[in-house]
Amino acid sequence: MKVFDLQCEHGHRFEGWFASHEAFEQQNTGGLVVCPICGSIEIARQVTAARINTGAVAPTEQASDALAVPPQAMWKFMRSLVDGSEDVGERFAAEARAIHYGESPERSIRGRATSEERQALAEEGIETLSLPMPSFLKEPLQ
Repeated sequence: MKVFDLQCEHGHRFEGWFASHEAFEQQNTGGLVVCPICGSIEIARQVTAARINTGAVAPTEQASDALAVPPQAMWKFMRSLVDGSEDVGERFAAEARAIHYGESPERSIRGRATSEERQALAEEGIETLSLPMPSFLKEPLQ
């Protein structure tokens, strides 16, 4: 098993495990290696030091606190937001108002709004949450 440090075109760094260097190259050129942060398929290998296993090492407090929320839990949460809401796209501000004023049935919605639209909603007492969502979370899982 080969472990590579990878980076997408947007600078997000992550680790990938592959059967061989050739397996990585084949998957990468086929667009199968995807950044877990933004969904980009423009991935490059980063230069790394050799990994040498010298035996068990006592975990440090810093290492145990490195990730308060595991990435898998974050992606699962974001996926549940997508699955449990209706995508209203550019109509987000109008639909949020309609729900708030009882003109449309109450439900969870998601979509796009400008900062001006979000500010206007806040002034009307309509709470929103800005959450950047990678496009690959909106697609069905394989």
